Amino acid sequence: MKTLLKSTLLLGLSLVILSCNSEKKIELFNGQDLDNWNIVAGSEDGEPKDLFYVEDGVMNTLGDPFGYIRTKESYSNYKLHLEWRWTSEPSNSGVLINVQGKEMIFPHCIEAQLMNDRAGDIVLMGKGAGITIKDSTYTVTSEENRYLAISKFEESSEKPAGEWNSYDITSKNGNLELVVNGVLQNRGTGMTLTEGNIALQSEGGPMQFRNIYLQPL
Repeated sequence: MKTLLKSTLLLGLSLVILSCNSEKKIELFNGQDLDNWNIVAGSEDGEPKDLFYVEDGVMNTLGDPFGYIRTKESYSNYKLHLEWRWTSEPSNSGVLINVQGKEMIFPHCIEAQLMNDRAGDIVLMGKGAGITIKDSTYTVTSEENRYLAISKFEESSEKPAGEWNSYDITSKNGNLELVVNGVLQNRGTGMTLTEGNIALQSEGGPMQFRNIYLQPL
């Protein structure tokens, strides 16, 4: 009887924990519209709203012109999950986290790279962006040379064009972890940008995103 009671209590506690975790999840993309986002285009040709659109429950981007879609809300200490796939020849893109300042075409931020075969690289953008990885500290020291790329740990863990990939990005108290399709590709500490908006780039070719949400930590 005591064993049964203990098992029942443990089951109840597990359900409560799962319920709490589910309630904390923040859906950044609802599969229906882009009301939670602002679109920034790097060209005056066409309307910015045409750069990203929703169709069949997924977010689409044309990849041309350059630009990005940026959350209206700012976040800190989270685990971000998203899925992406290339709809034709794989090209270039990125997930911009802890985005700071005005809506310039390449904002002050940390980029989790999405370039083909480079997903898991870290790109620091803007003066002051910095991180320590293993025994090395990387910092952008000027706006004239405002980009600094840091290679991923492993060989590419990406899937071929047309197949869905997953990105799990954890940003907590200055610590950063990038996991691509279940493979730890990068990890750093002492990140100088610890909060801000989240953005997805249009930078080279058509692609799709889905299941974009974050878990506050």
